[in-house]
Amino acid sequence: MNTTLQTPEEIRQHIWKELGRATHDRHHSWRTPVLATATDDGCVNARTVVLRRVDALDQVLEIYTDHRSSKVAELTAQPLACLVFWSPRLHWQLRVRSKWSVHATGADVASRWHAVRQTRSAGDYMSNIPPGASLPEDGSSAHGDALTRNIDENYFTILQAHVVEIDWLELGRQQHRRAKLSGETWQWLSP
Repeated sequence: MNTTLQTPEEIRQHIWKELGRATHDRHHSWRTPVLATATDDGCVNARTVVLRRVDALDQVLEIYTDHRSSKVAELTAQPLACLVFWSPRLHWQLRVRSKWSVHATGADVASRWHAVRQTRSAGDYMSNIPPGASLPEDGSSAHGDALTRNIDENYFTILQAHVVEIDWLELGRQQHRRAKLSGETWQWLSP
């Protein structure tokens, strides 16, 4: 247990500090949370995503995706979803309930794409083959040219999670602590 963090405000600040750090530190365990969304048939779809940007003031988390991915359709149909983070170093779990918005166009998208297009990740958003599409039996993507020819032809999309509630759990050696953070409200819970 991290005994230096006792008050709700200290814990809240440390949560947002660690989330911000995860966007810059490729080895931070919170960089790759699990996103769980509702499917149209009433099931849950969970996958690992990459945390790209954090706005602690407005309590917004961002991930990037291909606009054709199933998570875009799922978040458009049901914008309430959950991110789950685990930190072995802190012994902290976060379950972040959020309301999501999808952004495929606009100045923010263009600005972020300008930065991403300079990286190896650019190809993730430029394939002519949508995520989850069937491939030939040999697993190749030989459906013609797998990448678009023009760097500005892409499917880059920003998904923004507007945090509704954080369920924070600290697993300590002697005791566990748990709380629910909703806006400025803090409620201690039984672990």
